[in-house]
Amino acid sequence: MRGEGLFTERAPNGRFQWQLKAMNGRVVAVSSSVHESSADAERAFAELVALGPALVARITHVRDGLGWTWVVPGPRGNPLVKSSRAYERYATCQNAFRRFMALVARMAETGAQPLAGAQPVTGVRPAVVGGVGAAGGDGAGGVGGGV
Repeated sequence: MRGEGLFTERAPNGRFQWQLKAMNGRVVAVSSSVHESSADAERAFAELVALGPALVARITHVRDGLGWTWVVPGPRGNPLVKSSRAYERYATCQNAFRRFMALVARMAETGAQPLAGAQPVTGVRPAVVGGVGAAGGDGAGGVGGGV
């Protein structure tokens, strides 16, 4: 399925998640938490969009395997959004987060609405989106908003 935008989908456990897709139809990011209704998932995404440029990602190395993922922590440290997959290179992960931020900014400007008719999520895996962070140390860097 191609199309850019927000898709809310029912997970196998009956709860809802959102996915953000790019123009090419690839999933760019997924919600870290599940919600009781589709409307709750859409509200959570709207709150994320409202934070906009203030979003900061943390890029970390995958524990069991190869690659890098990004996650945006919330005020209490719980993840708000995460990449849909792992990236082989740190720089690719950074760039993916930049693309996510650009898509969120574009959606904020246009006031994009969720797309209907999404397929059920069958095997939710971590979203892969590159983040921009500080190099060095353990490889976990904060990624600031802005493109």
